[in-house]
Amino acid sequence: MVIIHIRKKNVIVMDKHKPSDEMIKDLDNLLSKLNAMEIVASDDHQKNSVKVMRALVEGQIHSINEFQHLKKAIDLLTLQLFDVQNKVKN
Repeated sequence: MVIIHIRKKNVIVMDKHKPSDEMIKDLDNLLSKLNAMEIVASDDHQKNSVKVMRALVEGQIHSINEFQHLKKAIDLLTLQLFDVQNKVKN
């Protein structure tokens, strides 16, 4: 995947995403920080805000994991298509 950043003077720079393992590690670290924030939260509003942020981070982790599964499924399907193509040619 590629992220496109628009900078000053309409210069476009394309950065690659981090590997999925690194993204999940960063999100796990963020979950740890959110847990600490919830412990020190002084009122219900802060605790509820942390719960919302935790749900968003957990959803992002789930999306990354699902994307990895989809990539594997596409790879397997591609291999099977090549096998069928080879059988048809022979």
